[in-house]
Amino acid sequence: MRKVLPIAAALSLLCGVAFAQDKASQKFITEAIQGNFAEVSMGQLAQQNGQNQAVKDYGQMLVNDHGAANQKAQQAATSVGVTNPPSGPNAKQKADYDKMAKMNGAAFDKAFAQHMVKDHKKDIAAYQKASKKQDAAGQYAQQTLPTLQKHLETAQSVQKQATAKR
Repeated sequence: MRKVLPIAAALSLLCGVAFAQDKASQKFITEAIQGNFAEVSMGQLAQQNGQNQAVKDYGQMLVNDHGAANQKAQQAATSVGVTNPPSGPNAKQKADYDKMAKMNGAAFDKAFAQHMVKDHKKDIAAYQKASKKQDAAGQYAQQTLPTLQKHLETAQSVQKQATAKR
């Protein structure tokens, strides 16, 4: 009986750690799905409200890449036990969209590019952390990081163009 208790305690601790990892993966993938929805809608908005062709092109890239990423994220969500994945962006992302939707032309281009640089820096940090996980969420993060880094570099280039003196 004495040997069984330490083993049972160790198993209980291991199950608790696994459960915590599942919760972290579920939180990450849920936020990733919301982020993908937000990026697709912002990309569509850039195509409508942007003035600079680079902004419009970047918007199309967001629509294409984040739309494809969301399909992979949905699959990863199922694998890590997310039973009710989000069907759109979160409240803050919706508020950001609403704010940007009131702008157009050069003002939109500048604000959009600035937002995309900030957002992709934040996303890359979250994805780098999640990429260390040995589950479907970690694999998704690893696969998606190069695309996010490309988006950041492109956003920085677009930002330079949008803020250049005309």
